[in-house]
Amino acid sequence: MGRDERQLRRMRGEALSRLLQGLTYSGCLVIFYALMAIPNWPLRNLSRTSATTLVTWVAMGAAMLAVFGRMTVRRGKHQQQAAGQCMGVLITDAVTYLQLQIMNVNPNNRTHLTLFGADFAYLLIAAAMQMALVLLAMSFGARVLPKLQKPARLLLITEADADEIRQKLAKERTFGQLNDVCSWQAAELPAFLAQNDAVLIASDVPDENRMALMKACYALKRTVLVSPRVQEIMLSSANQVILDDAPLLEMRADGMTLGQKIIKRGADIVLSALALLVLSPLMLLIALAIRVEDGGNVIFRQKRLTADGKTFTICKFRTMRRGSGGASARDADNRVTHVGRFLRRWRLDELPQFWNILRGDMSLVGPRPEMLENITRYKRDLPEFQFRERMKAGLTGYAQIEGRYNTSPEDKLALDLFYIEGFSLWTDMKLLLRTVTVFFRPDATQGFPPEDSSFIPKHDKTQEEEQ
Repeated sequence: MGRDERQLRRMRGEALSRLLQGLTYSGCLVIFYALMAIPNWPLRNLSRTSATTLVTWVAMGAAMLAVFGRMTVRRGKHQQQAAGQCMGVLITDAVTYLQLQIMNVNPNNRTHLTLFGADFAYLLIAAAMQMALVLLAMSFGARVLPKLQKPARLLLITEADADEIRQKLAKERTFGQLNDVCSWQAAELPAFLAQNDAVLIASDVPDENRMALMKACYALKRTVLVSPRVQEIMLSSANQVILDDAPLLEMRADGMTLGQKIIKRGADIVLSALALLVLSPLMLLIALAIRVEDGGNVIFRQKRLTADGKTFTICKFRTMRRGSGGASARDADNRVTHVGRFLRRWRLDELPQFWNILRGDMSLVGPRPEMLENITRYKRDLPEFQFRERMKAGLTGYAQIEGRYNTSPEDKLALDLFYIEGFSLWTDMKLLLRTVTVFFRPDATQGFPPEDSSFIPKHDKTQEEEQ
């Protein structure tokens, strides 16, 4: 099959993917509107209420697509993506339902706002039907689209063992199918470049050779995937400016504006206080379960690093046995209690961090608060790791959503810098909404390999007493 034919099949598969997304969302709109029209007579005619309801649902649907993304074939994160699509529809329904109930308060309809009347039952029925439609569409797409959409033939250029990258590519079909692996010094490299559609340049390729490869791919019109260097991430948000007739890239390092700081801190205070209030019964049950299991302390406290190199005491529910030290968790770690294993799986051990957020130690969104021992080790091997300290540590963020507990320091740094350099309040809102999808990703809390002793600090009596 020629390259043009493969490209044509990929374009056709892309068009079918977008068509499937459009039909799914259209079906969800029809379900919502049809069921809401049963108890709401204004929706059965052309009226201001019907028009406003349609516009609200479509606008919110578009916003949720921007937050959770559209349907793609990603085996490794299929459950997480399905949860995101379902959440997007549910949020769209909820906002539109609220708008409809507000408009129903008028002299010709209702005298007061009713959120949990007969309409609510129809909303629940619509939501159940929509969830079934979304899951059915995603299952259909996962089975059919790969057969119609010929994956790009991918060339991996690396000096290292390709097994790890091969495993990652097997989970992410959207990036192509690994076809060839070769060294950047290989004599057959030009032939490999000519017969593949996309090129993944690994991080172990030297800078000067990597730049030459990127130029060659640009000339051949090949898609390039590259592990970013820190300086490249720093320039990713640069402004294109012209000095007289000289084009320049303007990299500003001012950080957040005063207005952004005020809004971000205000949101931290309001949402963390609300979370502590709403979740207090659940937190009480968790505390009782921890106490009943082994009689130890409920809260685990440990020093962590946040903005400007400041340390603070993080609060988490204790998930390990008493006296187990403060080392990072490993796969099949026998220090983790039965209750702790459940808490870690569903991230419930992090609920006390809302107190840290309310106090101002942390933010809702930001880089992951790492252990001091790990920070010291990371900075020794990767000095640029200190750039994460430009923003306050957060409960959620790119590294927490897209990464895993055992993600490499280099990738953690890149993910956190993606957030720092691309910061906006809209990004914070998107990440907050997407955080719920992490619960549907079983490998998100995967620990470090048991044989990896580099993440096992020496026994610290202070840490033991804090548990």
